[in-house]
Amino acid sequence: MSDGGPPPDNIEPAPAPADPAPQVGFMRVLRYFLRLGTIGFGGPIATVGYMQRDLVEHRGWIDRRDFLDGVALGQTMPGPLAAQVAMWVGYLRKGAPGALAVALAFIAPSFLLVVAAGALYVRYSGLPVVASLFYGIAPAVMAIITIAAVKLVKLTDRRDWRLWVISATVFGLTAATGSEPILVILGAGLLMIGLDARPKMRRPRRRSTPVDPEQGSTGEPPQRSAAFPFVVSAGAFGTIAGGGTLVALGLFFLKTGAVVFGSGLAIVPFLRDGVVAQHHWLTQGQFLDAVAMGLITPGPVVITAGFIGYLVAGLPGAIVSTVAIFTPIYLGVVVPGRWFLRHRDNPQIKAFVSGATAAAAGALSGAVVVLTRQAVTDVPAAAIALVTLAVLWRFKIGEPYVVAAAGALGILIH
Repeated sequence: MSDGGPPPDNIEPAPAPADPAPQVGFMRVLRYFLRLGTIGFGGPIATVGYMQRDLVEHRGWIDRRDFLDGVALGQTMPGPLAAQVAMWVGYLRKGAPGALAVALAFIAPSFLLVVAAGALYVRYSGLPVVASLFYGIAPAVMAIITIAAVKLVKLTDRRDWRLWVISATVFGLTAATGSEPILVILGAGLLMIGLDARPKMRRPRRRSTPVDPEQGSTGEPPQRSAAFPFVVSAGAFGTIAGGGTLVALGLFFLKTGAVVFGSGLAIVPFLRDGVVAQHHWLTQGQFLDAVAMGLITPGPVVITAGFIGYLVAGLPGAIVSTVAIFTPIYLGVVVPGRWFLRHRDNPQIKAFVSGATAAAAGALSGAVVVLTRQAVTDVPAAAIALVTLAVLWRFKIGEPYVVAAAGALGILIH
């Protein structure tokens, strides 16, 4: 889930990835990301800040320009920004295998934590103390998501009234229906292409010589929008369907990972719609608990998929769900890597990203309304939500600490 909005305009593209520091062994890079995945609390922006501080400023393992190229790529492609930048570092060092190795090192700690938490949750979820714990956690999670939604809307829509209209429309749709169709996100991106960066149509020229059918009427390869591979890759999973629990989990999380724009928490409305409303794998309460697990553990919030997979189908479900949701994110780094460095300033890419991210922000805001109905069930729960909202709005406190405190409060008062 990218957390920035459109990519920065002041970064000049590099011609191709290069080894930034050949004198540093790749195993040292892997150990760094294994450690970062274990202690990387604070959200995606903080985690990316740690990478810049450690890898660029302190250790000099990667050139600043190469690092910022990875940030720009992460802001353009769907998926969580921190995981994308980590994969980009591996891609610069060892290509696609390097990106995969870094992804495994970075994601493994949080995956093991959510699997262990899932096992404990399944075994003890019926106990009153566990119910009281999540009674306090659920409204705190809603406060966290509310702040994330507000920040995302402000960051992505800025002063463009058209983006505000898109966000408001998707917000109303999600809040009223309780569902958020994936096609709305893609449609918003295509709408902004039509408004801001409509491809120019060229009339074919008459020629006296035969025309190669594989080429355009001018004798050159057909001109496609530079955004074409990006739009197709984002929508390719939208039509997949299958049967069986593991297959259904895999296909659902593949599709979700391919279309989540905005922030890590932008995944929430997609997950809720599929996991609760469509497949009925979890109840609303269980889903909120799963989101809480994603916030408590280090690493990307989308690791929530592993927790959900475990609740649905045990360890195989956790593995399938985690692999599925990170596969399109990984492909979004390694497949368009070189292509992106040539085309990231293309106006059609920028227009698509701005529309899709505005729609994702609206969906996240609408999900707040839908989920709050389940999380805030009485006056004490409302008080927890409001106090959490006020504290997070005023002070910079790590989300895991807030969630843990809310859980302890839930045990005391429930």
